[in-house]
Amino acid sequence: MQPLFTIHAGEYLVGSHIEQHLRDPNGDKVNVWVPSKDTGIDLLVTDKTNKKTTSLQVKFSKDFLLTHGRPEYRDKLLSCGWWRLNRDNIGKSPTDIGCSYCAGAGF
Repeated sequence: MQPLFTIHAGEYLVGSHIEQHLRDPNGDKVNVWVPSKDTGIDLLVTDKTNKKTTSLQVKFSKDFLLTHGRPEYRDKLLSCGWWRLNRDNIGKSPTDIGCSYCAGAGF
């Protein structure tokens, strides 16, 4: 059976952080929406009146600092993720903002 709806951990964590911490210029909380269709937009953020919107694409990675990081960097970095970025794909993205989230062992 195919799931009707899924959201990955990175999308959930970024959306949750936005809901808890971000405010619009007037100091009001923003709304976070998850699209019901996969169009390349992972989250939609709106002002409290739902009139101004910003779309986000979230890329998630686990922390590779302890398992793959060089020892000389471990005391200087909090975490290290692994992404393969493609300039053409980034330019074609329908989103306003791209966000990379790395789930570190200490977070």
